[in-house]
Amino acid sequence: MKAFKNNIKENKVRCYKDNNEHLSDELRKLDLLLRLRVLIFRQKLTALQEDLPVTSMYISHAEADRLLHHEKVIIEETVEIKEIRRHLSDLHSEIGTRVNNSLVNGVYLALPNLAHIFGLSPFEIEVIMVCIASELYRKYDKIYAYLQDDIARKKPSIDLILDLLCNSENERREARTYFHDKAPLFYAGLLQMIDDPQSPSGSTDLARFLKIDPRIFNFILSNNDIDGRIINIAKLLSPTIPMENVIADEVVKQRFSNFIRRKISLSRSARKKLIIYLYGPYGVGKRDIALGICGQLNSLLLYIDIEMLLSTDRDAEKMIRVAFRESALQKASVYLDNFDAMLKDDAGIRILLKTFIKIMAEYNWLIFLSGEKNWSPNGLFEYSVFHSFNVPVPDVPLRKIAWEKELEKINGKVSAESISLLSSRFRFTPGQIRDAVAFAENLGSMKDDGQQITMADLFIASRYQSNQKLGELAVKSEAQYSWDDLVLPDEKVKQLKEMSSQVRNHYRVFGEWGFDRKLSYGKGLSVLFSGAPGTGKTMAAQVIANELQLDIYKIDLSGVVSKYIGETEKNLAKIFEEAETSNAILFFDEADALFGKRTEVSDAHDRYANIETSYLLQRMEEYEGVVILATNLRENIDDAFTRRIRFIVEFPFPDEKSRLRIWKNHFPKQAPMQEGIDYEFLSKQFQIAGGCIRNIVINSAFLAAEDGGIISMEHILAGTKREFEKIGKLWSEIDYINNIKHVRRI
Repeated sequence: MKAFKNNIKENKVRCYKDNNEHLSDELRKLDLLLRLRVLIFRQKLTALQEDLPVTSMYISHAEADRLLHHEKVIIEETVEIKEIRRHLSDLHSEIGTRVNNSLVNGVYLALPNLAHIFGLSPFEIEVIMVCIASELYRKYDKIYAYLQDDIARKKPSIDLILDLLCNSENERREARTYFHDKAPLFYAGLLQMIDDPQSPSGSTDLARFLKIDPRIFNFILSNNDIDGRIINIAKLLSPTIPMENVIADEVVKQRFSNFIRRKISLSRSARKKLIIYLYGPYGVGKRDIALGICGQLNSLLLYIDIEMLLSTDRDAEKMIRVAFRESALQKASVYLDNFDAMLKDDAGIRILLKTFIKIMAEYNWLIFLSGEKNWSPNGLFEYSVFHSFNVPVPDVPLRKIAWEKELEKINGKVSAESISLLSSRFRFTPGQIRDAVAFAENLGSMKDDGQQITMADLFIASRYQSNQKLGELAVKSEAQYSWDDLVLPDEKVKQLKEMSSQVRNHYRVFGEWGFDRKLSYGKGLSVLFSGAPGTGKTMAAQVIANELQLDIYKIDLSGVVSKYIGETEKNLAKIFEEAETSNAILFFDEADALFGKRTEVSDAHDRYANIETSYLLQRMEEYEGVVILATNLRENIDDAFTRRIRFIVEFPFPDEKSRLRIWKNHFPKQAPMQEGIDYEFLSKQFQIAGGCIRNIVINSAFLAAEDGGIISMEHILAGTKREFEKIGKLWSEIDYINNIKHVRRI
């Protein structure tokens, strides 16, 4: 006891050097409390000794009478008890003084920090110390069992804690308020209540044990790793990029920063919780903006993946409560990513959403929600400030910066001109650019000459990053044709090249030259190809796609047009929404089925058909990419469409000269050809379109493969005969014989 008094004098003016020293003092105080309780417990045992039965299997008459008459065992205040009480008082004051000095001097102490976070009273902190002691040293298990007169009761019960920390019956009754379900110790999950294993179904609250939550135990020991229960759905992020360096729309960043700054400048009494909803496509920089704000506020950010949370088999409500408690322990703002998963039209999800919002209101003052689509909470955040910010895809100058930064990380040597081309061609978010460069680096590492990235690699990687969901709604075509494969009059080819030029120079005209401020819609390239089947419409679309290094998707009209009212618009909406992020060319073949003339309204079906047409007009004008419509009969296309189309190209039926080029172009150089193939004869004799010629060439090649392995005129004529029969074109045996005779004369 003397050494104890000297220690108090020694420490009188000092602050704690660290958290461990403070915990040691708290344990010393607990030891004094336990010593006091042991002395009192022994006095009671002595006083009751005469009433104890020979066997403990029943309660004596004397004990029952004493309990009913509220008789108390008189505890003698011995010298030792008085001395312990005095030392407890001195140590309590000493600890309070040293804690205050430590906090003033910036020494981190876990228990005062925990009390501040959850609004705990000194009594509740002492309860936590009673519980944490048995997790630190096994000796407390034996002492707790001794004081509870049962070797199996090694954890502190509520009754034992009240005996330790309360000096009167009034104090015990008042202290019971700290042990109900809604009290901070249990509502925040700091302590867990466990039934008495000897009588789990009949345990009263007093008999129930208390156990410290594992995460809180680690927190008190200054181990601040995030809770292991949420490690698969959450991660703690530190701001590394200042807001000014975040690659995102400058206007949005400025408005966002101003909004946060004004809200936090309010007094604490006037300040409400802030719920910020950031929406925009993947990789647009939503999380970077949130981290930029955290950097300004000197705060960490706890990232939580809602989609991952909902996919686990664990209790989602419990998990999100643990996650928000973690944000309080880390003094971190919260970022709920993939929040769209909470907005589904599902009764269970709607109930869970309301629960989540209730938990949000209990923790933290700054919460970020992140999704891809806009959302209005419609009064769900009644006691918080809710505001949404649209984070758009950055414009070309910012995309250039993103490409440069990502290529610089891997020492990619790409010219400024090439970066400008990528930036204007692909409407990518910074995240997509990062992924594209990583994919291109992988392509480069597969080459024999090392890891040098080429523009071809970057174009392949960029097309790969485009939204692949469009493939569920349309068929991707392989754009392998070039200008040399296309046989059209020079004026038509010139028109097609002008279209490609408009796509290449889209940003220069609309961005740098300011034409986007003159047009609110109609900035995309809309094209109509009309002509008979087989005249080259599909090939021309693929040539343009190949020239621009863009994917081309052919829309399957059978999957778009629906007999059910409203379904066609939904299907088209999906197509255009996905196309906006896919950087692809949309190709509507046989478009007159979809874009046909509006009819006179004679019934409800006519009215809804016209609504579909109007909807298509609207979506085409809003779309900033390339849309190519192909039709066999231009006169079937509604005039309202043709007025809004920038280019209309008529594909003429090929003349003899054009057919000659088509025949020659369709046979590959490596194909085994018999000498003396009369292409002039074929082009003059058979007045057919290029599509038919292509089919004939393929058929003749297969006939030759089965018959000697060399393609001859006889194989070509046999293939022509089959094609004529297929398309219903007149073909007589006399003509065939005469053609064969002509070939043999040659």
